[in-house]
Amino acid sequence: MNKQIIALGGGGFSMEPENPLLDDYIIRHARRENPSICFLPTASGDSADYMNRFYQSFKAKNCEPTHLSLFKPPTRNLREFVLQQDIIYVGGGNTVNLILLWKHWGLDQYLHEAWQEGTLLAGLSAGSICWFEEGITDSYGDGLEPVNGLGFLKGSHSPHYDCELNRRPTFQKFITEGKLQEGIAADDGVALHYVDDQLHTIVKSRKNANAYQVHMQGGQLKEEKLSSHYLGKP
Repeated sequence: MNKQIIALGGGGFSMEPENPLLDDYIIRHARRENPSICFLPTASGDSADYMNRFYQSFKAKNCEPTHLSLFKPPTRNLREFVLQQDIIYVGGGNTVNLILLWKHWGLDQYLHEAWQEGTLLAGLSAGSICWFEEGITDSYGDGLEPVNGLGFLKGSHSPHYDCELNRRPTFQKFITEGKLQEGIAADDGVALHYVDDQLHTIVKSRKNANAYQVHMQGGQLKEEKLSSHYLGKP
């Protein structure tokens, strides 16, 4: 069974409530029709408003929505709960707290096991950074800093590449200085679809959004725009 991760630079129900293209794409690539989809709002401190918006969006889709709160766990057997899901959808917020809480509860291991067994992992912002080895975060509240992710995907990652003023220059600066590995950046409205650890395709809900490979070449920083597919009507 293929391993899949769909990492959103931004978008989906929480950022584009009137534009379902990315969320519908995620559902279409689950391992079965009418998939179970579990929202993890850990990075937002399990925001009730965030969870409500998730249910409002996905209850009308061809799926079975649920959520996993680490502040009010649905069961003592989190491993079994996670392995039952067809899709895990991780929300945005504080990446550092997300990683710390997941590791404390063992959720990082359960998610890796689920991924190996065919559960589609997805998410935006913090829920996108977390799958990579490294990324940049504003979790500390004062500027952007490097952060370690779970390492399911190689390299570094920056979401919100086009909409947050300091993301692009900071990501490039950290790669130039060797504080981050080379990586991939995604504008809001862009989804990076990985299959079996490799970037399979790039899709987008906004025509002018893009993804970029950022790396060093001959001692110089290179930013290369990657080919992507617009999911809407031409």
